[in-house]
Amino acid sequence: MKETSFIEQNKEKWNRFEKMYESKSNDPEELSDLYMDITDDLSYAQTFYKRRTVRVYLNQLGQKVYTGVHKQKGESFKKFFTVWRVSLPLEIYRSRKNLLFALVLFFIYATIGAVTTHYDPFFLNDVVGDGYVEMTTENIRNGDPLGVYSDDRQMDMFLRIATNNLRVAFITFFFGFFFTIGSHILLFSNSVMVGSFQYFFATKGMLLTSFLGIWIHGAFEISAIVLAAGAGITAGNGMLFPGSYTRPQALQLSTKRGLKIMLSLVPFIIVAGFLESFVTANYKELPDWSKWVLIMLSFGIILFYYVFYPMYIARKHPELLNKEEVPGFQTNTKFNFSKIRTIGEMVADSFRLYRKLFSRFTRINFLIVLPIITMVVYWQDVNHYDLQTTRFEAHDWAIQLELMIGYCFINGQDVIVFGIWTFIFAMIFTSVLWSVKSMDEEQFSWRSFFQYVKKRYLAIWLANFLLCVLVLALPWYFLLLGLAVFPLFYLNAATMGLDNEKLSVRFSRGFKYSSKQYGNGILAMVIISLLVFMAAQPIALVLSVHDGFSDEPIMPDLLDMVAGFVKRIAMIYTDDYMIWSNVLRQIVYVIFIIMIIPILVLMMSFGYYNELEKNEAKGLRKSFEKFGKRSRSRETDADFD
Repeated sequence: MKETSFIEQNKEKWNRFEKMYESKSNDPEELSDLYMDITDDLSYAQTFYKRRTVRVYLNQLGQKVYTGVHKQKGESFKKFFTVWRVSLPLEIYRSRKNLLFALVLFFIYATIGAVTTHYDPFFLNDVVGDGYVEMTTENIRNGDPLGVYSDDRQMDMFLRIATNNLRVAFITFFFGFFFTIGSHILLFSNSVMVGSFQYFFATKGMLLTSFLGIWIHGAFEISAIVLAAGAGITAGNGMLFPGSYTRPQALQLSTKRGLKIMLSLVPFIIVAGFLESFVTANYKELPDWSKWVLIMLSFGIILFYYVFYPMYIARKHPELLNKEEVPGFQTNTKFNFSKIRTIGEMVADSFRLYRKLFSRFTRINFLIVLPIITMVVYWQDVNHYDLQTTRFEAHDWAIQLELMIGYCFINGQDVIVFGIWTFIFAMIFTSVLWSVKSMDEEQFSWRSFFQYVKKRYLAIWLANFLLCVLVLALPWYFLLLGLAVFPLFYLNAATMGLDNEKLSVRFSRGFKYSSKQYGNGILAMVIISLLVFMAAQPIALVLSVHDGFSDEPIMPDLLDMVAGFVKRIAMIYTDDYMIWSNVLRQIVYVIFIIMIIPILVLMMSFGYYNELEKNEAKGLRKSFEKFGKRSRSRETDADFD
């Protein structure tokens, strides 16, 4: 049948369906019958009019109904306020014992700091450093005991202080995952410092002056540190004390609870930074009564939101208090790729699929990719041996990645190594995309994988090469430009690896689908960056910066400590001891690369299937095939697809 005849024959039916669907006030049986006819027409058009407008029109008409039925209701501001009004206070109440425990520990540790300073006047020097003590002593002599807070660039001071306080609070929380030990250590460190510092001012006869100055911002800042430690202990207790849950279930539940408490602290930490920069800095001009009001008001807000209000909500909503949202483990491991997902669903399903396919792509990456990376990194270490025997004074992870991957471009070998790494990244992408394609196969097959490599690897490398150049080769000051351009290549590799069309069609589809998923591409990059940041923080702080004037970093992390231990051992046996410390760091960074990239690839895969469904509506036809097959009284196979 000619396209014009097909349109002429059915246009009245299509127009009637559109009007009925928009009005939502007609016979649902008639609407259902028309929907069935349109689905049949869509199948016919996709068979005979693939490249014609009528196929696009019918696809959009059917998809509009399909997405309208499955579209999730948007979150409103009311939901946001409900979280702060009900959900967060309930989580705080459930964790009240851990928060109280952290508060008691704070007073004990602060007392230890004060008592130790009483018996050893030089203890504060060990805690905050000789320079800081000498500066404070000089300020007291000059009649400005809190002169350390004076700064003409108050906005810069605010940004610096708020960022640092957020960092300390989140580190205190994340370290709780190490069986709560990390949170205890950081709480001890901060509490002892507070106690010894306040006692130092007491010995100078300025306890009240320091109290009225420091606690203007300290009421929020120190309270946030204590509560962050309590949140970290809450999260870590899921691993230590699972109760009647499985250990993974208990860890997920406690992590969710602790993270909610931690996020609730962010506004208070920011306000503390503002008070320290703009109010404490001008403490000499303020009358004492105003300082007392600010301090009491700050403590009152903390007590209200973290003590009294949670008790009130718990008594008001006892039915919610005992309602635990226990994370379950889905027995149905099938993934419906013919489904349009929101960005949140893509992230959640990416983690589920990561767990399902982990053994497949990990076997490939550890047996093939890891040995290649080891040889390349060894070659680079020899190439930059003088640099690897040097202790870096900035962000060591950034410099190590430049040297390992070669995008420092110091000499010709770096260019060659960078090219090799593009093939390495392509192999990681290939291992994950093959795992997605072969996920229905029960057993792992090397033959199937190498056949896939033969057909798809070079195409994936070509698409992946554009991403590598964009992300790695551009200087850091072009990263904002990269943020805008990156999504245009976002789905190229996934399209090359998952689409069944010929190369030229896949290539054009990759750019087409990427442009349509532009917003999701930016969100995916942000989510992956946050994932790397959060995963790395407890082990190797992204914010770990070395001083340059001392042998220790300003903010040490676990990797710093272990690398320092390796360095001290190596000093006994060799003069080039730093290279062993740097090699340890490289091992950790390589593991991060191999373990994190598959998450990004899986998110790309879901993005590709999203666009494929929007264009071909396979899920729409499958959904309609199950129409009328579900039973209200018993489960059928259609309920599990």
